[in-house]
Amino acid sequence: MEFCKAFNASTESLEKNMPIPVVITVFSDKSFSFITKTPPVSFYLKKAAGKDKGSSEPGRTVGGSVKIKQIKEIAENKMKDLNAANIEGAIEMVKGSARSMGLEVLE
Repeated sequence: MEFCKAFNASTESLEKNMPIPVVITVFSDKSFSFITKTPPVSFYLKKAAGKDKGSSEPGRTVGGSVKIKQIKEIAENKMKDLNAANIEGAIEMVKGSARSMGLEVLE
């Protein structure tokens, strides 16, 4: 119950129903600490494309499209959680996620 109150207090300023990954560390004295991460790239991509989900057949049918400007914004938001050396690498990661979801990347 204590975790729920602490989590709700730390995420009350975020958008409702936004998935938030959390890393929880529980200690032997039953105390805990937690770190909240940024939402998954797929959440941002679906929001940018205005869709509820990606394509049902990625690679065969297009489930929507996102602009390179939107991808850059997503990469900047996710940069601290991605395993990328620079922003260009992060952009390529987000582009790959978009393609694997069946979203078309518009230049």
